Amino acid sequence: MAEHVHYGACNLCEAICGLEFRVRDGRIVSIRGDEQDPLSRGHICPKAVALQDLHEDPDRLRRPQKRVGDQWQEIGWEQALDEVADRLAAIHRAHGGQAIGGYMGNPSVHNWGIMTHSSALFGPLKTRSRFSATSVDQLPHQLVSYWLYGHQLMVAVPDIDRSQMILMLGANPLASNGSLWTVPDVRKRIKAMQARGGRLIVVDPRHTETAEIADAHHFIRPGGDAALLLALLQVIFAENLARPGRLADFCDGLEDAAHRVAPFTPERAAAVCGIDADTIRALARELVASPAAAVYGRMGVSTQAHGTLCQWAIAALNIVTGNLDRPGGMMFPHPAMDLIKGPGSKPGHYDAWRSRVRGLPEFGGELPVAALAEEILTPGDGQIRALVTIAGNPVLSTPNGRQLEQALGTLDFMVAIDCYRNETTRFADYILPPTGGLEHDHYDLIFHHFAMRNTAKYSPAIFAKPEGALHDWQIFAGLGRRLRARLGSGRSKPMLQRLSARLRAEVAERLPPHWLLDQALKRGPYGKGRPQRLSLKALRAAPHGIDLGALREALPRRLCHRERRIALLNDALRAELQRYDRVLAELQTQAPRDGELWLIGRRHVRSNNSWMHNAQRLVKGKPRHQLYMHPADLEARGLLDGQRVRIASRVGEIDVEVMATEQIMRGVVSLPHGWGHARPGVQQRVAQAHAGQSANDLTDDRYLDRLSGNAALNGVPVQVMAVRDDLAPRVAANA
Repeated sequence: MAEHVHYGACNLCEAICGLEFRVRDGRIVSIRGDEQDPLSRGHICPKAVALQDLHEDPDRLRRPQKRVGDQWQEIGWEQALDEVADRLAAIHRAHGGQAIGGYMGNPSVHNWGIMTHSSALFGPLKTRSRFSATSVDQLPHQLVSYWLYGHQLMVAVPDIDRSQMILMLGANPLASNGSLWTVPDVRKRIKAMQARGGRLIVVDPRHTETAEIADAHHFIRPGGDAALLLALLQVIFAENLARPGRLADFCDGLEDAAHRVAPFTPERAAAVCGIDADTIRALARELVASPAAAVYGRMGVSTQAHGTLCQWAIAALNIVTGNLDRPGGMMFPHPAMDLIKGPGSKPGHYDAWRSRVRGLPEFGGELPVAALAEEILTPGDGQIRALVTIAGNPVLSTPNGRQLEQALGTLDFMVAIDCYRNETTRFADYILPPTGGLEHDHYDLIFHHFAMRNTAKYSPAIFAKPEGALHDWQIFAGLGRRLRARLGSGRSKPMLQRLSARLRAEVAERLPPHWLLDQALKRGPYGKGRPQRLSLKALRAAPHGIDLGALREALPRRLCHRERRIALLNDALRAELQRYDRVLAELQTQAPRDGELWLIGRRHVRSNNSWMHNAQRLVKGKPRHQLYMHPADLEARGLLDGQRVRIASRVGEIDVEVMATEQIMRGVVSLPHGWGHARPGVQQRVAQAHAGQSANDLTDDRYLDRLSGNAALNGVPVQVMAVRDDLAPRVAANA
């Protein structure tokens, strides 16, 4: 049969690379990078090629599954949706909305049907017991953006194509393809910056793949980033180097910030972060001297005990050096479908309510996921008795996974909207699998807000929806209609008002995502009356995507505070700076516990958290599940390279093979996240064969960023020791 060529964007990671698919006789024969894509320019990584594997994966579920005893039974969609709605409605009537929890996993933001229609399900439930992968990832970014700029999606990104210097902390874009920074082909972009005389400086406890091509790399003790960042600010203010430029005209709190950071000298920071005072001063002066610099911090500085303080200090550094909203500095994208300035914008809110057991603050309607297990296990009014998970695997991806595993087994009811029976969904009573990523159309609603260039691209489905299948948005709409019918809505409102609200909801549910996109594009910043005149028709006519230009200045008009001003400080941040002054004093006087090490995570370009390990082409090759450990730390404990060791934390212990490497800082060990698939009841054969161990069997649900509640997955104190039955043969072999 004839070969057909299709174009689209990869929806597996934040780089959203353009792809060329060649299809013959209903099967993919090749996946290549689209050289005409204005954002990715032909770049491709191994994950994109694995889209074929996911599409053809025999382990992928294609029909609704119902648990009957210890067995799974395939049932029809009408029966599945009716029975799920019946169970949820019964629990809602008996125990109230808070008794039903919801968890949305990382893949949710890569799938626009979830983004546009999940409210159809959660709206009728009216539950505040909602959680997501946000609080094991980027919550400090969003909180700081909300406080400073007035919107949780006002996240500035490095304008790398015009930058002369990037100071990068806790980030490894050569493995992640960018994170809260859509930057495909980042290696070439870094090389281009260096070719024009620019410099990349990496700060990380590990000499990462990105550090390997950087101009300088500084080891830093896990959790010491806040001390370093505040010391950089202190030097800039103390030496009268602050140059905010035009930002000073609409930024409140600059003088207050100078006063608040005065105690954090480089000498105090050096004792905690492990970078000497002279180097800290030199870094501060280089930042100020560069004509276009960006300070960028990602997972390593967010998923730690001072994550929000780190992100505030990064934002402050970009402001006081005048590099925020400056070409080559940190800039704000102008996406075609604008979730910041468009209709239905959700700026966010903070601490409007708190978790029932521990009193952790909500943000944007969600509670920190570190509280999920205790909200299920702790009896009382509001105890979570039912759970809906969407495209997530929190047993492997959230702290103290074994505790959550225990909690899931006690639920009265659980439903998972997911394509796989994994370590989490195996506890469900029903699994509702939507169509695969190549069987529905797509537009990246979120990642254009973090892109290093303004572009727009619509990806039509490569394959038709299989007979008898449902898209995820259709699952949400179907459940929403049934729940409203069972629970009613707006009982206290007059009949006409009640009817109007219900009709509006039902109309919105029946509209597919692409219709909503078309309306948003026409009303957006590049729509009617603009030279580009963007619409869905225009995007369909441009299969490679449309280039909307380099990032441009956005402030103050894009600020979302009523006064169009940056609010650099608030009472919560002032209190946190004062508290950190005391914390720093304690850290300088406390000696580490005997034998204690700091655990950090890591990722690989072939992995995507816990959800890309069932493709043989991604897991094959050299093992990458080992614990990285410095040779001197091995020797101090009488351990050998390649030996099986036991890692123990407050919440658990695991056994894993250790790998000696000088690419890790002394006193630090690193274990990749997203592994640990060898659990009973999991239907992912390739993943089980390459199981590894879950780092989140060690991370601590009590170890959090105090302000945001984000999980502190890095800097976890652990002990590493020999596994007794493994030691003797290893020693004999080496002798």
